[in-house]
Amino acid sequence: MPSMDDVLGVIMGGGRGSRLHPLTKPRSKPAVPIAGKYRLIDIPISNCINSGIYRVAILTQFNSVSLHRHITQTYNFDVFHTGWVQIWAAEQTPQSMTWYQGTADAVRKQLFEIQATGAEYVLILAGDHLYRMDYSSMAEYHWEKNADITVAVQPVAKSEAHRLGILKREADGQISAFVEKPKDPNVQNRFVSRDDPERPLLGSMGNYLFKTRVLIELLNYHLRHDDFGGEIIPEAINSHEVYGFDFDGYWEDIGTIRSFYETNLQLTLPNPPFNFYDPKSPIYTHARFLPGSTVEDSELKNVLIAEGCRIRKAEITHSIIGVRSQIAAGTVIRDSILMGADYYPAERPRGNLPIGIGRNCHIECAILDKNVRIGDDVAIRPFPRGQDIDTDLYFVRDGIVVIAKDTEIPAGTKIMPPAP
Repeated sequence: MPSMDDVLGVIMGGGRGSRLHPLTKPRSKPAVPIAGKYRLIDIPISNCINSGIYRVAILTQFNSVSLHRHITQTYNFDVFHTGWVQIWAAEQTPQSMTWYQGTADAVRKQLFEIQATGAEYVLILAGDHLYRMDYSSMAEYHWEKNADITVAVQPVAKSEAHRLGILKREADGQISAFVEKPKDPNVQNRFVSRDDPERPLLGSMGNYLFKTRVLIELLNYHLRHDDFGGEIIPEAINSHEVYGFDFDGYWEDIGTIRSFYETNLQLTLPNPPFNFYDPKSPIYTHARFLPGSTVEDSELKNVLIAEGCRIRKAEITHSIIGVRSQIAAGTVIRDSILMGADYYPAERPRGNLPIGIGRNCHIECAILDKNVRIGDDVAIRPFPRGQDIDTDLYFVRDGIVVIAKDTEIPAGTKIMPPAP
């Protein structure tokens, strides 16, 4: 039986992430902060380490400086460990003058590096999903079936089918058909794979385990196919042994501002659907060595607070307060995400305002990116759901106000929908 030492983890470092703009304006999608102190890329890397996969490559291309900095500062094994987490950035070579054109093309352009590792199996993962998974169970299933490719699948309701690749799986576990994001109910009915009336379909999670030999054959044969989910996997079903591995735990594809917002705020609940701490499978991130947060004479309800914060005489409800957040007296924060700051105000004085939230502000249904400076008496209130607005100071996405990284909001500014 093979072992997890034979598996190479390859994580997609993300493209433009336009649906998460403006959070992806200064960074790639997997580098977007989540839960106050982590980044999305921490999820698949931690899952790999906890599953015994100690060779991990991250394929990066777009806005990658922030992601590179985080990975190099965080994932360093000691000299007595043979594992590594490496960045495989897009590059021009004598063989190819183009950048990555899709997930499959990105892996194709790194086949030399993959072969150089000597790994017999390659586990390809998305870099922007929130879930905890033991990949060793998927690998054991793959070996038991002697599969060429194993796709991680999750039960899906018909109402969610339009967001995912839907697979038809037979009784022996082999996948016989694939359709990308079907909207037609008649098509959905042909892909029923489960007896459960609530979740009769199986959706691809975007996690694929390949025999390395098969991966090389498919990528070299289908040279014009640039995407795994839409092209490579559907083609492989006709020529190779492709199986579906069941995963029925929490899994969320953070693809839009709305899903990012709602997924984060779920973490503030007394019993969140995803717990970042598990003694056997923790989620790792950059060790900042910050002091504990101080809270002075404040009222907090369902709030997740990261380390290094200072909160004075504030009222905060159902919100995320990220690292190094500074919140002044009299401020009310509701249903919002503060990503915090990369540094304290005294470390890098700049702009006309101190970093953080000023006095007597009201912030509701908003996302404040890193290093935002909010003056006194600023009001931010929700817009109607579905509304999108772009301005120099702020953005609105599906009714959620987003303040981009390093933005300065002058004192007294009112960001709210016009009176009817």
